[in-house]
Amino acid sequence: MARSADLHIRLDPETKAGAEQLYSTFGITVTDAVTMFLRQSLLVGGLPFELRRPRYNAETEAAMQEARDMMAGKVHAKVYASVAEMNADIDADD
Repeated sequence: MARSADLHIRLDPETKAGAEQLYSTFGITVTDAVTMFLRQSLLVGGLPFELRRPRYNAETEAAMQEARDMMAGKVHAKVYASVAEMNADIDADD
């Protein structure tokens, strides 16, 4: 039986360089980190971390909350008679 097996992955150069830099601070290589990930996956019987939806930046989070508040009737939303009226209002803010 072979002592090791090859695993080839493709990723963008920035991710690879960032991972190499990060893991070097722990004194390990990307290969060491991938091996640790795979062994932990086998140990827990799945991904060794919780999957979550991505977080958005503060501006996007605020806009999403504002939309929720509008839908709930907590915040008054502007109403326009036409797209031209809306665009004029947007242009006036600039």
